[in-house]
Amino acid sequence: MKKILVLGVGNVLWADEGFGVRAVEALHAAYRFDEQVTLMDGGTQGLALYPYLMAASHVLVFDAIDFHLPPTTLKVLRDAEVPVHCSTKVSPHQTTLSEVLAHAYLLGAEPEKITVIGVQPEVLDDFGGSLREGVRKRVSEAVALAAEELERWGATAVKREDGESVPPLNAQALTLEVYEGERPPEAVACRAGDARVLSMRK
Repeated sequence: MKKILVLGVGNVLWADEGFGVRAVEALHAAYRFDEQVTLMDGGTQGLALYPYLMAASHVLVFDAIDFHLPPTTLKVLRDAEVPVHCSTKVSPHQTTLSEVLAHAYLLGAEPEKITVIGVQPEVLDDFGGSLREGVRKRVSEAVALAAEELERWGATAVKREDGESVPPLNAQALTLEVYEGERPPEAVACRAGDARVLSMRK
């Protein structure tokens, strides 16, 4: 039986960098899948994701990617189109998905099929910010593309009933509703850095 892994990667603290996590959450909220499909908030775990990729025969990834295209552009990459090399990093401590895939290919443990559904971000350098409206609107489209891809792979996507209780994929505090509801406004929590430190630069 195929073992399918659906990963949402990115950092919800950096505006559109959180697209992948929000997309896999939305897929989880919209559909139920059989036991061959695992949905996971991969966050920024980097090489810690390697065992999960190694165990999967098919991998679908949501991510914010710099395609050098107009902001909010949604693009699908499949198999050989997915780059296996180092790409732009948000921090020097972040191991990119491409590097994880490179390890898998070097060890001959690459998945049979891999699909990446990526969005061109509008804004990344807004610490504490959320998805920009244009990118947020692409989430439902990305979810529909993912459901179609998974069905092509032989997985059955069953739409959830209205009001169905859905356990969160990640910590409750990181879910979109809680994060948006409890995040302080920009006027209270400076997103460019600690104002006490910045004032020392004057």
